[in-house]
Amino acid sequence: MSRSQDDAPAPRPWTRLGSRHGASLVLFRPRWDRLVNPRTSEEFERLVLETPDWVNVVALTADGELLCVEQYRFGSGTVTVEIPGGVLDRGEEHGAAARRELLEETGHTSERWRYLGAVEPNPAFQDNLCHHWLAEGCIRTHALGLDPGEDIAVRTLPVADVVSAVGSGRIRHSLVISALSRVLDLRLPE
Repeated sequence: MSRSQDDAPAPRPWTRLGSRHGASLVLFRPRWDRLVNPRTSEEFERLVLETPDWVNVVALTADGELLCVEQYRFGSGTVTVEIPGGVLDRGEEHGAAARRELLEETGHTSERWRYLGAVEPNPAFQDNLCHHWLAEGCIRTHALGLDPGEDIAVRTLPVADVVSAVGSGRIRHSLVISALSRVLDLRLPE
């Protein structure tokens, strides 16, 4: 790691003095932690959203196209273009969740899987990871298995068009772009 410009000591973990939970919010469970700042010794209360881990699947067909899902997103109030993904079920391993989400949301399966690592969706106040997986040679083997709260259309996008879709904002979900960047060079042409 490089030295800071002002030679300040590196930040240290804060000591947690206690926690209290709020009511479950379906996807999140709020927790307020009472913490001590090691630099100033002051106490603060900070919100943490306890959240199950998530998965995203970069799914490529045998024809070299990216499997995408279009769906309405309540937060943005828009129909988005994303890659298959979702929340891990309680006790589920993230690789199994990736296979399940690909099948449920697209009806596709794959024999070639590779783990691409994980990212922290928002470590400022969430405690979960989003695991990225690559599935290659995907083929349609089943009907969609959507949850009652899902309304998804499966689309394909030539891999050559992914950079322009990101650049134009057609694909703009940050966790989707993070997963795609582990497989594709997303730099816009100059």
